[in-house]
Amino acid sequence: MLVRIITGIIGIAAAAFVIQTGGAVFAGFTLLLMFLAWYEFARAFGERGMGIALFTGFLALGLMWYVSWQKPEFLAMACPLIVLVTLLESVLMRSSTSIMDALASGAGIIYIGFPFTCLLQLREMQPDTVFSTEIGSLTFGCVMVWLMFIGTWASDTFAYFTGTAIGRHKLCPAISPNKTIEGFMGSVIGTTAVVAGLGYYLQLSLPEMAVLGLLIAIFATLGDLVESVAKRYVRIKDSGNIIPGHGGVWDRFDSVLFTAPLVYYFVQFVNLLGK
Repeated sequence: MLVRIITGIIGIAAAAFVIQTGGAVFAGFTLLLMFLAWYEFARAFGERGMGIALFTGFLALGLMWYVSWQKPEFLAMACPLIVLVTLLESVLMRSSTSIMDALASGAGIIYIGFPFTCLLQLREMQPDTVFSTEIGSLTFGCVMVWLMFIGTWASDTFAYFTGTAIGRHKLCPAISPNKTIEGFMGSVIGTTAVVAGLGYYLQLSLPEMAVLGLLIAIFATLGDLVESVAKRYVRIKDSGNIIPGHGGVWDRFDSVLFTAPLVYYFVQFVNLLGK
């Protein structure tokens, strides 16, 4: 437990530095995390006997990252093109790559890569809108990245403590035996309150922020359950051990893989600034 706490503190400090700095530092760490999560994903399914396109995945994720950072208007074209090229491996390399391998590779590349590209674009959003806070001036994109992470962490924290205290009814026993309906409800209520409270402090639209908090709790839970299904299929407990006491990058960002696209598209369609 001590190792887990120390690692968590170091991780939060590192995340704060990267998020606050933004720019090339944030983009570089996004690429690194994307590559590490993909490696863990490919290794996990590889141990199950599937021929995941590891090298092709690295190239595809690098392309998605570059397009998202430099030419975001082409991302919608890059994603389906990457999937089509990945599927072609079942034709060009049919002796070693089955169609199921190619399908798993294509789905995995989008599953890992697209959320991180959303996170990168979210950080760069509306740089001219600045909030004054006790920790300094923050751009709109920086604030939304913080809200996404804080909301995701709050969801996990409230679910754990509520489930531990009063959890009686299993949420998805066949997938994640420790999750309870009471824990999920605690996550929904707590995350909604936290995100709405932060929105009120930042003078953002309170009803919309409450809705965002509710959605973050739901999507964070779904992201966690999706990874649980995958890990049960490949029969592993943790995706890696790169983070002492916390497992792998995929383990730590399983919920973010769902909440990052959610927050990115939410702010695209909802006028949080009320202007």
